[in-house]
Amino acid sequence: MHRSALLALFLFLSSAGAKAQDANIVPPEATFVTSTGYWEESGEPLSSLDPNAAAEKPGDARRGYYKLIALRQADGTAQIHLQQVAATSAGPLVISSAELEEFSALKAYVTDIRPETSTGVTAQPGMFATVYLKTDPSVREPESWTVLIDDLGDIKIERASN
Repeated sequence: MHRSALLALFLFLSSAGAKAQDANIVPPEATFVTSTGYWEESGEPLSSLDPNAAAEKPGDARRGYYKLIALRQADGTAQIHLQQVAATSAGPLVISSAELEEFSALKAYVTDIRPETSTGVTAQPGMFATVYLKTDPSVREPESWTVLIDDLGDIKIERASN
């Protein structure tokens, strides 16, 4: 009886410690994260994202997806980061990451980030996502901004025109 109670207590404490460690996987500043779209290439990372990113051997075909991340700042506004993530046999690998300065310049409060589709998968290479934000936290409705990456890797950020 005592042995099974001790085993149950040990398992409970072990799982509680594992859950606490899992909580540190995503930083508390990350308020929204969406993975969407896809890319395929045979050369270097998108130079428009990160010119310092390490390139693999030329000729190595790579593919993966994009990730948009909103990180809350101390003043309540957010930075938006765009990552290009490679799908490798060892698991996902971030090959480039950059802050999208267009959003930082707005000093915006991000209220949501949504992919083009609820499946996160698109039929063509590239990415389309909508960032909902407020430049004044007292306004009722957020503004909609789009982040578009075409099949060539060119990035376009603009206010949505509905």
